[in-house]
Amino acid sequence: MLEIRRLRLLRELSIRGTIAEVSDALSYSPSSISQQLSLLEKETGVPLLRKVGRRLHLTPQAEVLVAHTHELLDSMERAEADLASTQPKIAGTVRLAVFQTAVLSLIPPMLRELRQNFPHLRVEMVQHEPETALRETWARDFDLVVAEQYPGHAAPHYAALDRKLLAHDTIRLALPERNEAMPAEFHHVTSIEAAASLPWVMEPRGAASRHWAEQACRTAGFEPDVRYETADLQAHVRLVESGNAVALLPDLVWAARTRDLRIADLPGTPQRTIFTAMRHSSAQHPGLLAVRNALHQQAQGLSGINPDERPM
Repeated sequence: MLEIRRLRLLRELSIRGTIAEVSDALSYSPSSISQQLSLLEKETGVPLLRKVGRRLHLTPQAEVLVAHTHELLDSMERAEADLASTQPKIAGTVRLAVFQTAVLSLIPPMLRELRQNFPHLRVEMVQHEPETALRETWARDFDLVVAEQYPGHAAPHYAALDRKLLAHDTIRLALPERNEAMPAEFHHVTSIEAAASLPWVMEPRGAASRHWAEQACRTAGFEPDVRYETADLQAHVRLVESGNAVALLPDLVWAARTRDLRIADLPGTPQRTIFTAMRHSSAQHPGLLAVRNALHQQAQGLSGINPDERPM
């Protein structure tokens, strides 16, 4: 009889690539992981790993086991969901991954509502970039993710994940207010083309939002002078409000704060897409459904975004 714990370690190695990364993800010591994988080889009677340089590669036999392990874990997760559905109270722990503007606008009122309606349900939240969060949800580190994708920059698709649209969020040009405290060079700007000579704040290179923003500027006929880089959109807002930069910001930013700056529409009214995703095998778990439904209800109540609950 194969032991599921060892099969899971083999699956984790297939996902993460090295024993060190498996160790970091699962908080096991590398020596313990190596020992368990050696025992799994003895149980199966076939080689499961081969060394190529400094890395371990899975053998074809190991790949067969990994495929069956995915099915076993899905089946166990469906069983857990069915069992939870028989309980009188919605309880347990939901591990949630979200991006920053969702943390600021959607999550606080959602958590308050869940505490009132489901006091036995525990929600743990981590802020993550969507690409990482989707992968980690597929890998079972998280149960549910709130993710975003920018026009022309689709987020990674995983067949095991059930995706559902949450909202469409319009992106606009953010500009300092016109007053004596702000530099005069910003006063005349009412379009992205007119912002060509101004300092910009954008997210770091590699982010989908950064690539999209650069393309929007290039389509408008100029290369942006990106003087400030930060992943913190609250910092973007403060740099604009204080008259130091212009930025491209989504409307969800204003759901959690007062807007003390000007905004201008962009050609074509571009929108980013916000969606939730969870594994198909856990989609009927009552605790997960409660959190997902609460997120979608919060989106319905926010001004400035367009809620949408269609499957993706």
